[in-house]
Amino acid sequence: MFYYISGTLAHKEDGFAVIDAGGVGYKLLTSLGSLDRLGAVGSDAKMYTHLYVREGVFDLYGFASQEELGMFLLLTGVSGVGPKAALAVLGVLSPAALSLAVVSGDTKSITRANGVGPKVAQRIVMELKDKIKNEDMIPADLAAESAGGGAFVASNEAVEALCVLGYSAFEAKQALAGIDMSQDLELIIRDALKKLMK
Repeated sequence: MFYYISGTLAHKEDGFAVIDAGGVGYKLLTSLGSLDRLGAVGSDAKMYTHLYVREGVFDLYGFASQEELGMFLLLTGVSGVGPKAALAVLGVLSPAALSLAVVSGDTKSITRANGVGPKVAQRIVMELKDKIKNEDMIPADLAAESAGGGAFVASNEAVEALCVLGYSAFEAKQALAGIDMSQDLELIIRDALKKLMK
């Protein structure tokens, strides 16, 4: 129905953003990664969209890149994976990192997503392995995001820890922005908490 929506970012919070396009505020359910890339409220924004229709439910999903939208569609095509689980996976793995996890059979990285257990992760790997082409989906410079890859893993572990402490994933990601991810996890969390308590 809509290929993309472009306008002014009117609002964003954990799980969705609102884009004002021609005087209409479109609520777009989205991933944490896309929220991070949108910028500040009041700035220009563009999101690639998918209208999800099921038994009287009409939800509009939006993503900052066509790659993330494509991965969302692949994930929701896996039996037993709905939009909520797909967003959870994309909240902890970029499209490229998820592609790498799928082709390498790394189900552990996929189970880092909230609500995604080992069985669902195995199904994702099994059903998507043939659909993902290494050269198209996984850039050569993905070392920083590969399984066990330093800053990316530390960032996700810090987000999980802050969520356990009662902060939303969105608040946690905001607090972690600009923090040195090469230091110990405890120090990363301490620095994030300082920012959250201001």
